[in-house]
Amino acid sequence: MKKTLLLAGVACVMMTAQAQAGDWYNNMMHNTKIYVGADYAFDSVDFKGALNEAKEDYNSGIFNVGARMGYMGVELFGQWAFGDSKDTPDGKLKTNINAYGMDLYGYLPLGCEGKYDIIGTLGVADYYYKGFLEEKNDTNNHIGWRVGGGAMYNFNEHVSARLIGRYAYIGASDLNHVAEVTAGMRYNF
Repeated sequence: MKKTLLLAGVACVMMTAQAQAGDWYNNMMHNTKIYVGADYAFDSVDFKGALNEAKEDYNSGIFNVGARMGYMGVELFGQWAFGDSKDTPDGKLKTNINAYGMDLYGYLPLGCEGKYDIIGTLGVADYYYKGFLEEKNDTNNHIGWRVGGGAMYNFNEHVSARLIGRYAYIGASDLNHVAEVTAGMRYNF
Protein backbone atom coordinates (compact mmCIF):
# COMPACT_ATOMS: atom_id res chain seq x y z
CA MET A 1 0.00 0.00 0.00
CA LYS A 2 2.84 2.41 0.88
CA LYS A 3 4.54 1.73 -2.47
CA THR A 4 1.31 2.41 -4.34
CA LEU A 5 0.81 5.72 -2.54
CA LEU A 6 4.46 6.67 -3.16
CA LEU A 7 4.18 5.87 -6.89
CA ALA A 8 0.89 7.77 -7.13
CA GLY A 9 2.48 10.79 -5.41
CA VAL A 10 5.51 10.71 -7.74
CA ALA A 11 3.21 10.43 -10.78
CA CYS A 12 1.19 13.46 -9.60
CA VAL A 13 4.32 15.52 -9.06
CA MET A 14 5.67 14.56 -12.50
CA MET A 15 2.40 15.42 -14.27
CA THR A 16 2.18 18.77 -12.44
CA ALA A 17 5.79 19.62 -13.31
CA GLN A 18 5.21 18.67 -16.95
CA ALA A 19 2.06 20.81 -17.11
CA GLN A 20 3.86 23.78 -15.55
CA ALA A 21 6.80 23.38 -17.94
CA GLY A 22 4.37 23.27 -20.86
CA ASP A 23 2.61 26.40 -19.58
CA TRP A 24 5.96 28.19 -19.14
CA TYR A 25 7.03 27.23 -22.68
CA ASN A 26 3.69 28.29 -24.21
CA ASN A 27 3.72 31.54 -22.24
CA MET A 28 7.30 32.28 -23.33
CA MET A 29 6.54 31.53 -27.00
CA HIS A 30 3.40 33.71 -26.99
CA ASN A 31 5.24 36.57 -25.27
CA THR A 32 8.28 36.48 -27.56
CA LYS A 33 8.67 39.70 -29.52
CA ILE A 34 11.07 40.08 -32.45
CA TYR A 35 12.30 43.63 -32.96
CA VAL A 36 14.59 45.80 -35.06
CA GLY A 37 16.16 49.00 -33.84
CA ALA A 38 18.52 51.87 -34.54
CA ASP A 39 20.60 53.80 -32.00
CA TYR A 40 22.85 56.82 -31.82
CA ALA A 41 25.93 56.21 -29.62
CA PHE A 42 28.43 58.58 -28.07
CA ASP A 43 31.64 56.62 -27.47
CA SER A 44 34.58 57.57 -25.27
CA VAL A 45 37.51 55.43 -26.45
CA ASP A 46 40.72 54.77 -24.51
CA PHE A 47 43.39 54.27 -27.19
CA LYS A 48 46.94 53.55 -26.06
CA GLY A 49 50.29 52.45 -27.49
CA ALA A 50 50.75 53.46 -31.14
CA LEU A 51 47.30 55.15 -31.15
CA ASN A 52 47.81 57.07 -27.89
CA GLU A 53 47.42 60.42 -29.65
CA ALA A 54 44.11 59.41 -31.33
CA LYS A 55 40.83 61.21 -30.81
CA GLU A 56 38.94 59.93 -27.76
CA ASP A 57 35.29 60.79 -28.54
CA TYR A 58 33.31 59.31 -31.43
CA ASN A 59 29.73 59.41 -32.69
CA SER A 60 28.39 56.17 -34.12
CA GLY A 61 25.28 54.52 -35.45
CA ILE A 62 24.04 51.11 -34.37
CA PHE A 63 21.63 48.76 -36.13
CA ASN A 64 20.26 45.82 -34.15
CA VAL A 65 17.82 42.94 -34.32
CA GLY A 66 16.68 40.98 -31.30
CA ALA A 67 14.11 38.90 -29.50
CA ARG A 68 12.53 39.58 -26.12
CA MET A 69 11.11 36.57 -24.27
CA GLY A 70 9.36 37.89 -21.16
CA TYR A 71 12.04 39.09 -18.74
CA MET A 72 15.03 38.20 -20.91
CA GLY A 73 16.23 38.77 -24.45
CA VAL A 74 19.05 38.50 -26.93
CA GLU A 75 20.22 41.08 -29.47
CA LEU A 76 22.66 41.08 -32.40
CA PHE A 77 24.15 44.43 -33.39
CA GLY A 78 26.49 46.21 -35.79
CA GLN A 79 28.05 49.57 -34.88
CA TRP A 80 29.80 51.99 -37.23
CA ALA A 81 31.62 55.09 -35.95
CA PHE A 82 32.18 58.23 -37.96
CA GLY A 83 35.97 58.42 -38.34
CA ASP A 84 37.93 61.50 -37.44
CA SER A 85 41.42 62.93 -37.67
CA LYS A 86 43.69 64.73 -35.24
CA ASP A 87 46.90 66.70 -35.81
CA THR A 88 49.86 65.21 -33.91
CA PRO A 89 53.59 66.09 -33.85
CA ASP A 90 54.14 63.21 -36.32
CA GLY A 91 51.42 64.34 -38.75
CA LYS A 92 47.67 63.85 -39.18
CA LEU A 93 46.35 60.74 -37.36
CA LYS A 94 43.08 59.37 -38.80
CA THR A 95 41.18 56.83 -36.68
CA ASN A 96 37.97 54.82 -36.88
CA ILE A 97 36.32 52.15 -34.70
CA ASN A 98 33.52 49.68 -35.53
CA ALA A 99 32.01 46.72 -33.68
CA TYR A 100 29.58 43.86 -34.05
CA GLY A 101 28.42 41.32 -31.51
CA MET A 102 25.69 39.96 -29.25
CA ASP A 103 24.17 41.16 -25.97
CA LEU A 104 21.95 39.33 -23.49
CA TYR A 105 19.27 41.49 -21.87
CA GLY A 106 17.35 41.34 -18.61
CA TYR A 107 14.13 43.38 -18.30
CA LEU A 108 12.45 44.51 -15.09
CA PRO A 109 9.00 46.00 -15.83
CA LEU A 110 7.93 48.93 -13.64
CA GLY A 111 4.32 49.81 -12.92
CA CYS A 112 1.12 47.99 -13.75
CA GLU A 113 0.79 49.33 -17.27
CA GLY A 114 4.10 47.92 -18.57
CA LYS A 115 5.22 51.25 -20.00
CA TYR A 116 8.67 51.33 -18.34
CA ASP A 117 11.44 48.72 -18.15
CA ILE A 118 14.77 48.80 -16.31
CA ILE A 119 17.38 47.04 -18.48
CA GLY A 120 20.60 45.18 -17.71
CA THR A 121 22.96 43.94 -20.45
CA LEU A 122 25.88 41.57 -20.74
CA GLY A 123 27.55 40.78 -24.04
CA VAL A 124 30.55 40.21 -26.25
CA ALA A 125 31.71 42.11 -29.34
CA ASP A 126 34.46 42.14 -31.93
CA TYR A 127 35.94 45.65 -32.01
CA TYR A 128 37.63 46.61 -35.30
CA TYR A 129 39.74 49.76 -35.22
CA LYS A 130 42.05 51.57 -37.63
CA GLY A 131 44.68 54.25 -37.30
CA PHE A 132 46.40 55.97 -40.24
CA LEU A 133 49.40 58.22 -39.73
CA GLU A 134 50.80 59.45 -43.04
CA GLU A 135 52.01 56.18 -44.64
CA LYS A 136 51.86 54.09 -41.43
CA ASN A 137 48.69 52.03 -40.96
CA ASP A 138 47.58 50.22 -37.81
CA THR A 139 44.50 48.03 -38.30
CA ASN A 140 43.43 45.54 -35.69
CA ASN A 141 40.44 43.78 -34.20
CA HIS A 142 39.94 42.31 -30.77
CA ILE A 143 37.11 40.57 -28.88
CA GLY A 144 35.88 42.39 -25.78
CA TRP A 145 33.14 41.94 -23.20
CA ARG A 146 30.42 44.51 -22.48
CA VAL A 147 28.20 45.29 -19.51
CA GLY A 148 25.56 48.00 -19.18
CA GLY A 149 22.26 49.22 -17.84
CA GLY A 150 19.49 51.61 -18.73
CA ALA A 151 15.78 52.15 -19.19
CA MET A 152 13.15 51.67 -21.88
CA TYR A 153 9.79 53.39 -22.45
CA ASN A 154 7.14 51.45 -24.40
CA PHE A 155 4.88 53.86 -26.31
CA ASN A 156 2.63 50.99 -27.37
CA GLU A 157 3.05 47.27 -28.14
CA HIS A 158 5.08 48.04 -31.30
CA VAL A 159 7.21 51.14 -30.62
CA SER A 160 9.65 51.75 -27.76
CA ALA A 161 12.57 54.04 -26.95
CA ARG A 162 15.58 53.14 -24.83
CA LEU A 163 18.64 54.74 -23.21
CA ILE A 164 21.63 52.60 -22.15
CA GLY A 165 25.04 53.29 -20.63
CA ARG A 166 27.65 50.62 -21.35
CA TYR A 167 31.28 49.80 -20.55
CA ALA A 168 33.30 47.52 -22.86
CA TYR A 169 36.67 46.10 -21.87
CA ILE A 170 38.78 45.20 -24.92
CA GLY A 171 42.29 44.94 -23.42
CA ALA A 172 44.14 45.06 -26.76
CA SER A 173 47.62 46.55 -27.21
CA ASP A 174 46.19 49.74 -28.79
CA LEU A 175 42.65 49.82 -27.34
CA ASN A 176 41.91 49.38 -23.63
CA HIS A 177 38.19 50.12 -23.19
CA VAL A 178 35.17 51.95 -24.58
CA ALA A 179 32.49 53.73 -22.51
CA GLU A 180 29.32 54.65 -24.39
CA VAL A 181 25.84 56.05 -24.04
CA THR A 182 23.23 54.97 -26.58
CA ALA A 183 19.75 56.28 -27.33
CA GLY A 184 17.43 54.76 -29.89
CA MET A 185 14.10 53.39 -31.05
CA ARG A 186 12.75 49.84 -31.43
CA TYR A 187 9.96 48.42 -33.57
CA ASN A 188 8.41 45.19 -32.23
CA PHE A 189 6.71 42.86 -34.69
